[in-house]
Amino acid sequence: MPMHSHPLLSSYSMARREQEDYLLSTEIVNRGIEDSGIYAGSPSFSVRVRRGLPNFLTSVNLKYVRLGYGYLLSHGFYLLTAPLIILIFTAQLGKLTYRDFSPVFHLTDALFLIAFLALILYIYLDLSPRSTYLLDFACYRPPNHLKISKHEFIELARKSGNFNDAAIQFKQRVLKNSGIGDQTYMPKSVFRLGYSPNLKDGREEAAMVFFGAIDDLLAATQIRPKDIKILVVNCGVLNTTPSLSSMIINHYKLRHNINSFNLGGMGCAAGIIAIDLAKDLLNAYPASYALVVSTEVVSNTWYGGNDADMLIPNCFFRMGAAAVLLSSFRLDRWRAKYELKQLVRTHKGMDNRSFKCIHLKEDAEGKQGLSVSKDVIEIGGHALKANITTLGPLVLPVSEQLHFFTNLIFKKKKKPYIPDYKLAFEHVCILATSKKVLDEIQNNLELTEKYMEASRKTLERFGNTSSSSVWYELAYLEANTRVKGGDRVWQIAFGSGFKCNSVVWKALRNVGRPKRSPWFELEDSQ
Repeated sequence: MPMHSHPLLSSYSMARREQEDYLLSTEIVNRGIEDSGIYAGSPSFSVRVRRGLPNFLTSVNLKYVRLGYGYLLSHGFYLLTAPLIILIFTAQLGKLTYRDFSPVFHLTDALFLIAFLALILYIYLDLSPRSTYLLDFACYRPPNHLKISKHEFIELARKSGNFNDAAIQFKQRVLKNSGIGDQTYMPKSVFRLGYSPNLKDGREEAAMVFFGAIDDLLAATQIRPKDIKILVVNCGVLNTTPSLSSMIINHYKLRHNINSFNLGGMGCAAGIIAIDLAKDLLNAYPASYALVVSTEVVSNTWYGGNDADMLIPNCFFRMGAAAVLLSSFRLDRWRAKYELKQLVRTHKGMDNRSFKCIHLKEDAEGKQGLSVSKDVIEIGGHALKANITTLGPLVLPVSEQLHFFTNLIFKKKKKPYIPDYKLAFEHVCILATSKKVLDEIQNNLELTEKYMEASRKTLERFGNTSSSSVWYELAYLEANTRVKGGDRVWQIAFGSGFKCNSVVWKALRNVGRPKRSPWFELEDSQ
């Protein structure tokens, strides 16, 4: 029985030497029956060796640990000065008596002390960064006529005549193991004969998902469009003139002096980047509202050729959008759902393999599409490891950090102790890319099925909606009344560049079942 060698086998010995940094996965592929040569009539197999997610238990890069503590200490001024000021206030107030406030005894001294304390309090509140509150968010659910099953997807692709038999078979294999269900949404216009991305279809899809999500958000929060001072829109592939943010401003007649930003080409991680930008703008413009809108326009990511590495996004990307309303009003704490606690961004673009692993290109026939490297899981794993190592000092309990450092300094084993991130969060929302990626992350972070449920259910029900995916996952938790006051929610997103971003929210109250959610079956969804 012949064994045809795979090109990756030549680097097998090298990969063995790197097992401290990489996980190798093997796959035996049945290539059918040989139809010619001396082995005619015999079954033929090949062995593929792939790099998977790096084993987080075998290496810890201390520079990312130091970076995390650097973030913590950069905000240490406020943590250290607050108790000191409170102590001084208490000591001084303890010396005062009724006579100090009497119009007869030491009135000038008492007034001076009160004014001094008020000045210190004002300076402290003015210098300290304002909290960023998440009032509410909404995720768009397309109408039912855009639902597409995996079987219908393959049949429409076959009937379109845009793909050869090998491409159709490749899509079938990918969809079979994708974790995607049969009720996701797609613009079926992409299956037209000879279809190529165009501005008309892109703008129409963007308008549908944008306005649907924003309408639901404004209805839920009762915020007037003219009260929104900051607008941040992110969409990876579709970038038009006027911009997508201008489309929203025109539709809702937002204020003429609005601070608007349009983020493009930043992939699935752009949703958290948009939150980071909005947070900084809210600090610059106190007592303001910021609207963040995240999407990916599927009709513009569609690829109509036959290159395997460019067919993968076709199989996973689905329609969707999220609109998020943030506030820097201090009084909004009493009506907001969440408070932003930490946000850590990691960018691996300085490495050429990371930079090129996901990129927009044209194939030999000039057809445009997103190319996904076979090394994307390995590269994404390294970005994820760097990100969570930086995030750890900001979120982990002191006991876990002491355990980690004690083991690191006095270690007798080769494998360092990796902190238990389940102690830092009650809920985890991982970008719903594919079943394989979710499985790898679950194994490396040792997460239970309860932590993975929102991500897996979102992938099954809505597919990969790119930068809005983590919001569909949070919507799932809310629809099932899982979020209680004080719970910490960790959203993780990664995308081209290569980037991995984390944001941590703290629930300010028990979040009840929302009136409207993409997870509810609605009578008007037709």
